[in-house]
Amino acid sequence: MKKTTAKTSSKTSAAASASAASSESASPRVKFFSGENVPLELHKVRVVQKLHLVPVERRLAAIQEAGLNTFQLGTRDVFLDMLTDSGVNAMSDNQIAAMMQADDAYAGSQSFTRLQAAVEEVFGKKYLLPAHQGRACENILSQHFVKPNSVIPMNYHFTTTLAHISKNGGRIVEILSDDALKIKSTNPFKGNIDIAKLEATIAAHGAGNIPFIRMEASTNLIGGQPFSIANMRAVRAIAQKHNILLVLDASLIGENAYFIKQREAEFKNSSIAQILLAMCDLSDIVYFSARKVSSSRGGGICSNNKEVIDQMKNLVVLYEGFLTYGGISVREIESMAVGLRETTDETVISQSPQFIEYLVGRLEKLGIPVVTPAGGLGCHVDAMGFLPHVAQKDYPAGALAAAFYIASGVRGMERGTVSSVRDVHGHDILADAELLRLAMPRRVFTLSQVKYVEDRLAWLYKNRELIGGIHFVEEPTVLRFFNGRLAPNGDWPQKLAAKFRHDFGDSL
Repeated sequence: MKKTTAKTSSKTSAAASASAASSESASPRVKFFSGENVPLELHKVRVVQKLHLVPVERRLAAIQEAGLNTFQLGTRDVFLDMLTDSGVNAMSDNQIAAMMQADDAYAGSQSFTRLQAAVEEVFGKKYLLPAHQGRACENILSQHFVKPNSVIPMNYHFTTTLAHISKNGGRIVEILSDDALKIKSTNPFKGNIDIAKLEATIAAHGAGNIPFIRMEASTNLIGGQPFSIANMRAVRAIAQKHNILLVLDASLIGENAYFIKQREAEFKNSSIAQILLAMCDLSDIVYFSARKVSSSRGGGICSNNKEVIDQMKNLVVLYEGFLTYGGISVREIESMAVGLRETTDETVISQSPQFIEYLVGRLEKLGIPVVTPAGGLGCHVDAMGFLPHVAQKDYPAGALAAAFYIASGVRGMERGTVSSVRDVHGHDILADAELLRLAMPRRVFTLSQVKYVEDRLAWLYKNRELIGGIHFVEEPTVLRFFNGRLAPNGDWPQKLAAKFRHDFGDSL
């Protein structure tokens, strides 16, 4: 089924107008008398969870036990968990309260009805298919749309997106702008699709072989970089001209909307609710990971095209569960409905980007190579700039993630060649960028903890020559970065731990 023109219902427009009227259009910024640019938390902490900062000797042993893969670390050994923002964002008091009204029905649950109303209000889409998380949505979309030799143009891939498209015989074409992969840049929208390249891709492969164009808000693997609405409008026009669907991965749409308000002049006085509706109105299908967008667990596919939804709903029943729960706990469904509405609150979605911007700015002043401009999701450290002596084939981003854990007890994530795949000849397809991602979940960390990250990265950068490469010793064939195990090239982890103990004495 090819595209239909997306239209916002009058009910949704009324909700958006009400939301806009009740919120100030200007971004909330608190200036400090000292002149220092400090992100101010616009929330208070009411529930706390104990953290563990274990000694460097235990950190060394833990990362060795984990096969130098931070995914394999147990949280008992992790101080700050900056692996991801998926499912670990702090939920609000209203979300937790909403979970108590859950309707525990296998079919026809009122919890789903409330979620569907929230999706229509926030995303402007009437029909919703629930799924247990974002990659489950990708599985359903790929099963339905992707055929052998299908081509999917996109601004950048995500690991699970690529895996599902490839599994169904398709392939991706990344058509991002030329400077999107530059570590240092002033381009405010490095997640934009290159329009000329998109036209050339359609001409080369034929519109009939392109089931949809995918735009990811915001591009996870290249630093959480957003795209503009102006760019999305141009992509939409091309999609309509060639009768191709436009699919939006809205997992980080709140942060993308925040950056549009901050960086795209047309929308500086628009509410976040209005920007979200504008983005979704340009899309034929929107899918999302609730683990990101609404600080809950679950996911969904939504559209105003009932025919497309009806064609996919049996796949939900087959893979996920019934159509009114889709593998999600009804308690999580209630929290998702509240969380989606909270995504329209700028004080909620701005906290993470402001903390990221603060950390990126501090690290830049220290000469530590980081992706700029600061994006959503997390601070991204350029591993090849940090470790120029480690060849890319020796996985510098993976090595840096392991080294930073030894130095700090902070768990980051490798986003580089370890997260890539091998070609048909068994050779690594080297990643476009080698990044250590330090995710910044919403409303989870304090500023002193962020400053601790800065301090330990500064020490590690001074001692970067001690860090060496790594290699696989156990390598899964699919999504190897989750369960793979690696080993160091030499004894550099021991040397790094010994240097830490020498420099810090009895400090943790």
